[in-house]
Amino acid sequence: MAIIRKIIGDGKSELEFLKEVERRNGETDKKVSEIVADILENVRTRGDEAVKDYTLKFDGRLPEYYEVPREVINDALTNADEEFTSALLSCMENISRFHNRQKEQSFIDPMGNGCILGQRVRGLDRVGLYVPGGTAALSSSVLMNVVPAKIAEVGEIIMMTPPGKDGKPNPDILAAAAIAGVDRIFMAGGAQAIAALAYGTESVPKVDKIVGPGNIFVATAKKMVYGSVDIDSIAGPSEILIIADETANPVYLAADLMSQAEHDRLASAILITTSEEIADKTIEELSRQVEELSRKDIIKSSLENFGAVIVLDNMESAVSLANSLAPEHLEIQVNDPMKYLGCLNNAGSVFMGQYSPEPLGDYYAGPNHILPTGGTAKFFSPLSINSFVKRSQFIYYTREALMEAKKDIVTVAKSEGLTAHAKAVEIRFNEEG
Repeated sequence: MAIIRKIIGDGKSELEFLKEVERRNGETDKKVSEIVADILENVRTRGDEAVKDYTLKFDGRLPEYYEVPREVINDALTNADEEFTSALLSCMENISRFHNRQKEQSFIDPMGNGCILGQRVRGLDRVGLYVPGGTAALSSSVLMNVVPAKIAEVGEIIMMTPPGKDGKPNPDILAAAAIAGVDRIFMAGGAQAIAALAYGTESVPKVDKIVGPGNIFVATAKKMVYGSVDIDSIAGPSEILIIADETANPVYLAADLMSQAEHDRLASAILITTSEEIADKTIEELSRQVEELSRKDIIKSSLENFGAVIVLDNMESAVSLANSLAPEHLEIQVNDPMKYLGCLNNAGSVFMGQYSPEPLGDYYAGPNHILPTGGTAKFFSPLSINSFVKRSQFIYYTREALMEAKKDIVTVAKSEGLTAHAKAVEIRFNEEG
């Protein structure tokens, strides 16, 4: 029995499947929201004591230390495998190179009449980074969050990460944090960690923005504290969509689909192809390759429930369907992939050609791997330098310039019924003013 469904596109069947995929991104469970709301309020009022109580309740024990000492962070880097740290440094170099290109400059626009306009761009004062525990220690996510924040000149970066079963921090996470330049690290997870960052406690400073992935409780907490602080996004399950023609290699296609399916049982892995032969061979490869993988149970569940191989008549239909789905990751494994780049409007990150697999973007190439999910690539963008800066504007007018503008300002203000606005300009030219 195939571990993934095959759909012959008829204008209806493929759309019904996509609706199934969309439903997994539904509203947060009411019980989860209630639990998270209680946690947020408790941490807001009781601070560190509440964070530690929840850590004991959910993790079974308190960590060895609440804030990780700097010498422990440094030791993690010193003791890390040399090949691992070398790989992290290579990845960080590429991430830095790419994100440095995103820098936005402040500007001053002096005008001929003596007026000066402008915009100031600066990094946020303090950012909080959540790094989950669980079965996968995402050291790459540390780099993807911290490197652009550092380039944006964020003043301070505070990391929250849950303790392991032994009460200790994950050493790979600490090594990545040391390399990237995280300022302080606290050991707490879940909604309570988000609350500590959002509201501040006796030990944890309040931040301006919270970034980083997490489970449903973390995602719900981020959603609820938005407004008190900024957040990067409400991240949903991982997604990959591949568009392939008859020139694609089914061995590669199967491997790439599973590279995302292994993240989560709710992950979505979809292949759209114009070749039924490629579709059938890819399905065979999936069944063969999955047995070799350590997370095969998760992969099988993901592919069975939210995976599909869709056969369409032409590339135009494939591109249209891809734009409708707006996937987190989009691979284009076709002859002359660059031909289609200009019409692929809705995707977090696009991978062009058979030698640009999605993991290349996860770790090494340089573009950020923190991407919009659940169709939000239609209006959201990947994490970038711009995620960590704020802009303010400034205006300087001379008396003569304001006099010249006075009539227009007063006219518009009075048309809106805002006479105090009009008066604030007029009074400057009254004799008594």
